[in-house]
Amino acid sequence: MVTFAACTAARIGEVSGVRVKDIDPVNWIWTVRRQTTPSPGGLADKGTKGKMTRRIPLIEEVRPLVAERLLAAGSNPDARLFTGPRGGRISTAVLRDATHWDEVVNLLGYEHLRRHDLRHTGLTWMADAGVPLHVLRVIAGHGSLLTTQRYLHPDLRAVAEAGRSLSAHPSGAPAPSAALATSLRSL
Repeated sequence: MVTFAACTAARIGEVSGVRVKDIDPVNWIWTVRRQTTPSPGGLADKGTKGKMTRRIPLIEEVRPLVAERLLAAGSNPDARLFTGPRGGRISTAVLRDATHWDEVVNLLGYEHLRRHDLRHTGLTWMADAGVPLHVLRVIAGHGSLLTTQRYLHPDLRAVAEAGRSLSAHPSGAPAPSAALATSLRSL
């Protein structure tokens, strides 16, 4: 489930709310319709944070996991794709305990990492892969491009690649047109 969360850049509550009927196994698209959140009577399903249905591509790395879960659910379209140890809804606490989150991040020396950081990671991966910002905004379910930009954290490799691209650009750029060259000279 952690891999699914990172690769889809979804909120943990949205991952908990995914049902079999939300997955299109032909086009490998997940339609996000709900999230699981704490409520006075326990965990409950409600609409997404942005109150909008959205679609998220399922990359090849998570397809075998999703296919396995779809088969296990049989013909029940309302079956949850991911469940807790007793078959119920997944809370962030259940995810933390099931994945040994605290122990793993401490062992790796990243004590500051939160489970929501999986969403930042997924959106950064998508941006690094060349997904345009306006598409990332839709995938994330953000109302604003500024919100989406706060989720993107390019690493040193991405910054260095940007420098290489910029360095290669002048040598491959076409010469200005004669009219533009003339007008620039007159300035």
